[in-house]
Amino acid sequence: MAIRVAASSTASEIDRLRHSDRLPPFNALDFESQRANLHLCALGDGGQVLARCSLWWGEAPPYQQHRVGTIGHYAAMDDTSAAALLTEAQTRLRAAGCTIAVGPMNGNTWRSYRFVTDAGDLPPFFLEPANPPEWPRQFLEAGFSSLASYFSAVNNDLSQRDERIPEVAARMTDAGVVIRSADSDLRRELPPIYRVSRISFQQNFLYTELPESAFAAMYEPVLPHARPQLVLLAEQRGQCVGYLFAIPDFAQAARGASLDTFIIKTVAILPHPELRGLGSLLVSRAQEVGQSLGFHRCIHALMFENNISLNISRHYASVMRKYTLYSKELHG
Repeated sequence: MAIRVAASSTASEIDRLRHSDRLPPFNALDFESQRANLHLCALGDGGQVLARCSLWWGEAPPYQQHRVGTIGHYAAMDDTSAAALLTEAQTRLRAAGCTIAVGPMNGNTWRSYRFVTDAGDLPPFFLEPANPPEWPRQFLEAGFSSLASYFSAVNNDLSQRDERIPEVAARMTDAGVVIRSADSDLRRELPPIYRVSRISFQQNFLYTELPESAFAAMYEPVLPHARPQLVLLAEQRGQCVGYLFAIPDFAQAARGASLDTFIIKTVAILPHPELRGLGSLLVSRAQEVGQSLGFHRCIHALMFENNISLNISRHYASVMRKYTLYSKELHG
């Protein structure tokens, strides 16, 4: 079967393509709303889409001395179409002036990125990225290698306590830090959450700026599922200095299982010396709140291998899943 790769630059062009039913669905509007530069499709006989991806190069994250291009919206039904697609993706990124390709990443780390590379035994949790094992192998066969590793961990005993917490709590009280649950209207909490995120995440790997409007739009679909009791805000002199965002694992309900697990998705703290340990305190409080609400387990989701969140998690949880982000230098 002959494979050719076609390029599209608008959602309407993408919608006109005929995708294989063996590929997961793709919303072509994501191409435009996420400001991708180009969409590539590997087409088989009859013009059916056998593999696809989008490319970003205009607003990609910085990395060392490189100009980064990212490959996202990735899906492939077989190795032959994947190879043709990834070859063309590299050619297009190189022509755009990129010196390294990073993927899978839908433009930046605010959106979906990384592959599951060690699935473990537990089922996927709510809003977790998912992929067949063939996709990371296809990146490796195209010459990509691991750029960064990530983990999710599970705490099966919410009654566990971190012996450091009483001392941290006393220090936070002395510093005037007060922790509260979010308002019932979570939209009102998004502006301070955004301000803390924007500062706290600046040192994160592959960080890029995100306008507040885009941040709010990203959270909008999630807010109806959240429980305000599981969203904690730390305030000092009336200003938000840290937060924890957790959400029930509604993937359990979708499987017909009882809803006994919640997910800590994000912990962010302003980089002030007197706030050292606040992240640990927020996690401890969240697990106490979760237990009081009837949850039995907690997932610490999608932590960067060198992130302080991983150090916090080790006091309670064990690794349940591993993920990888890949890269490949693009030589002329």
